[in-house]
Amino acid sequence: MDTYADLVFVGGRVVTVDADFSIASALAVTGGVISAVGGREDVAPLIGPGTRVVDLKGATLLPGINDSHLHGCAFGMATPPLSLDLGHPAVSSLADVARTVREAVERVPDGQWITGHGWDTGYLDECVSDASRLPSRRDLDAVSPDHPVVLYSFSGHATWVNSKALELIGIDRHTVAPPGGAIVVDEAGEPTGLLHEGAQALVQNALPPLSLRERTDAIRSTLATLARLGITSYTEPGLGPGGDGIMRGALGTRTLDVYRGLLADGELTARVGVLLLPTGMAGTAEEFGRALTALGESGGADPRRLAVHGVKIFADGIVPNKTAWMHDPYVGGGCGSLCVGGESDTERTAEIETMIRLAHAAGHQLGVHVTGDRAIDTVADAFAAAMAEHPRPDARHYVIHGDFLTAHSMKVLAAHDFGVNMNPTIKWTVADMEEEFVGAERAAYAWPYRDAINAGVRVASGSDAPVTHPDWRQGVATMMLRESKAAGRVSGPEQCIGLAEAIRTYTIAAAWQDFADDWKGSLEPGKVADLCVLDGDLLTADPHDIPRMPVVLTVVDGQVVHDTLRD
Repeated sequence: MDTYADLVFVGGRVVTVDADFSIASALAVTGGVISAVGGREDVAPLIGPGTRVVDLKGATLLPGINDSHLHGCAFGMATPPLSLDLGHPAVSSLADVARTVREAVERVPDGQWITGHGWDTGYLDECVSDASRLPSRRDLDAVSPDHPVVLYSFSGHATWVNSKALELIGIDRHTVAPPGGAIVVDEAGEPTGLLHEGAQALVQNALPPLSLRERTDAIRSTLATLARLGITSYTEPGLGPGGDGIMRGALGTRTLDVYRGLLADGELTARVGVLLLPTGMAGTAEEFGRALTALGESGGADPRRLAVHGVKIFADGIVPNKTAWMHDPYVGGGCGSLCVGGESDTERTAEIETMIRLAHAAGHQLGVHVTGDRAIDTVADAFAAAMAEHPRPDARHYVIHGDFLTAHSMKVLAAHDFGVNMNPTIKWTVADMEEEFVGAERAAYAWPYRDAINAGVRVASGSDAPVTHPDWRQGVATMMLRESKAAGRVSGPEQCIGLAEAIRTYTIAAAWQDFADDWKGSLEPGKVADLCVLDGDLLTADPHDIPRMPVVLTVVDGQVVHDTLRD
């Protein structure tokens, strides 16, 4: 025949993720496209002298994984050697953090900024034993009196600094936090060194911005990690002027330029979709409108490799900071609020509604960071109102995180074919600690996968890296088991979903979010050859074992980007 396949897989479990979730045993790839799916007899005619034939020996062939919410540049910057690792289990106490910072002080020149990522009070012994004990500048001052220290929490919604950093930034008892932000103070009114939400911009604006080389190295590091995990596509949720003050500009406009350069140089080994961030947290509708008008449109020369899909808005904060806007009070009081400009809930609601209407009318897809149930209801209703005012087919708006998605919001999202982007690895990480903020019942309900799927909502999954490691295998296990990382307790068993449903959230549903479900996200003839091979039979595996099943091969657009089968 004229055209032989480049790659042929036989002897395995080919999980197609087609409409029927069909299982085949063989697949062929020709010129970057899937050319045959079925049995050995279907691919045999395509095998030529130059064809690589892979005997899967019972392994599982899946569509390439699509992590639909992953901060690529920020993840690379948060990973050693570019940053101190302060996540669990690298550190387990405030004392461990101090020790890690002291070791860094001994390695770097006098006065150099020291940065770290990943601390989580739910895994710091002193904070676990005493809920009122929070990280403080005093924990860092003794080991780093002269080096400014900036330590980012695992969530990205809190920053911990020492006294030297506060001095250089110019934060004292008289500093007023930006709208939607908080400078935590002690009983005497002095800053403790903790900054929440929009107040983190005070730190970012004082740090030297990342160079293009640093951004490029960070993204290259991320791409290498993702290839090893079988991830072939991801969404960068928020690059643009609103990200210039977040993580030294890791989410800023220049980072999109780095992606374009990597694409041009043939180094972009995953497909990247982008949401642009016109303004950061606590912006006003007026500021948002101006920034929206000034945004650029294009992603890259190949829209299947780098595409700008829409814009991102921050609606509220997160539960551990009590900044998610809830219908019912937190344990200890308070309901949080929207994090946009405005002096009252009514004014802030009007602001978020206006932002959503402006972006929708301008033709953008909207991804809105929103976690509290009251905030989610507000955003879902604003989506529907914008659609009623400016009808648009196939807008594909979605709520990001959607921790406490309500029955009302599910009904609204499903009725308009909108989506939700949930985070199973965050559920795994915070399930135990959330009870102290919202009580056992609400904590168990958080990330209601079962209810959302039953309601007909489009549900995709993402890691929110660097908030959690982008390990989709742990995500699948968590969706099936709802077990927590720290204690292994089951959190909300009624929200468990099955293996096929979980895989769909990382493949075809994520492709839908990218406006790409007609050409990627499943293993069907004519679709692009984005693949990953998992050693072992995923379909019969105990869910507890899935996180340890090795990814042995990753293919993007027909090109092998990770391969241990030949080692």
